[in-house]
Amino acid sequence: MTAPESAISESMNVGVVLERRRLDDPWRDHAWHAVEVVPGAAADISWRELGKDEDSVRYLAATLPIEMFRKETESYRINVTGQNPRVFVVLRPEPESPPGREMRPFLATVCPFEAGSYGQSEDETVDAVPMPDEIRAWVEDFIARHHVVEPFVKRQRDRADPDKSGFGRRGPGGGGPAGEGRRG
Repeated sequence: MTAPESAISESMNVGVVLERRRLDDPWRDHAWHAVEVVPGAAADISWRELGKDEDSVRYLAATLPIEMFRKETESYRINVTGQNPRVFVVLRPEPESPPGREMRPFLATVCPFEAGSYGQSEDETVDAVPMPDEIRAWVEDFIARHHVVEPFVKRQRDRADPDKSGFGRRGPGGGGPAGEGRRG
């Protein structure tokens, strides 16, 4: 049995680094942001402190797979050929978690279109972090092996036949009530 055309072709685990930064805000005392991904991270990473200063703490918070699909190569190409290639990390609130760990990494992707769909939600946060060279090389290789340029095909429209449609005719079955015409 062969894999379907849209099946996952490749994936890579990445460690997600989150930063909890103190805010000077009357409604919130801190904010969470993804700040980095680490290629090839072990699968069992869970909340390891990496360092802190007076305003922030960084954690290696989770390992997530980046999955690439053959049918999505155009969006990956747009990302890596742009001025600043990014890995997009989706964060979700985790209200049942211990204090100081209110957000959890949910998804890592190199597809800007997929990230954009999550960015429209009020529950999730999408952060774009710099794409490490190792991931960029992997994405470029994947594109080179799987990208197919789809030619643009302009849709051909049927020409309207005014005699068949009644367009512009006056009277019964035409463009207005019977007897309507020029005023004399």
